[in-house]
Amino acid sequence: MKLAIFSVVVSVGVMGVLAFQAFRQELYLHGLRTHMMETSVEITKKEQAILEVKSKIQTVKNQLNGVNKNIDDMKKKKEEVEKATQEFEASLQTCNKEKEEADKKKTEITESIAKYKADHEEAKGKAQEDIQNLKEQILNRDKAICAFADTSNAEARKLCGIPDAQK
Repeated sequence: MKLAIFSVVVSVGVMGVLAFQAFRQELYLHGLRTHMMETSVEITKKEQAILEVKSKIQTVKNQLNGVNKNIDDMKKKKEEVEKATQEFEASLQTCNKEKEEADKKKTEITESIAKYKADHEEAKGKAQEDIQNLKEQILNRDKAICAFADTSNAEARKLCGIPDAQK
């Protein structure tokens, strides 16, 4: 009987240990399930956060594409403006060169006109002197002719400046 009691006690002990182990494993499994549920909730939250971040990234990419297009458009406009500026500068330089040439021509023409005026005045003065000399020569010739001319003739008196009363 001792053996039966011993067997019963050992069996009850083994069963107690097995029950304790089963209870402990159930608690461990319950903890794992709870932990798994919490982890799955966290994973779901993180997945949602990732989806939100992806949508924000997509929105930012779309905005960035728009900004890049604007930058490209502005670069093109800048190139066009620079090209137009260069063309205007070239045109301005051409105009300035033409202006300088026109100013040179104007100066040359003004100098030529002044020279011609001076030459004209000089020629006019010389012509006046020549006219005066010729008048004097004519008067001297007339005086020489008057010395030999017949004063009874009306034309001779008129030429010599003798009045008609002296006949």
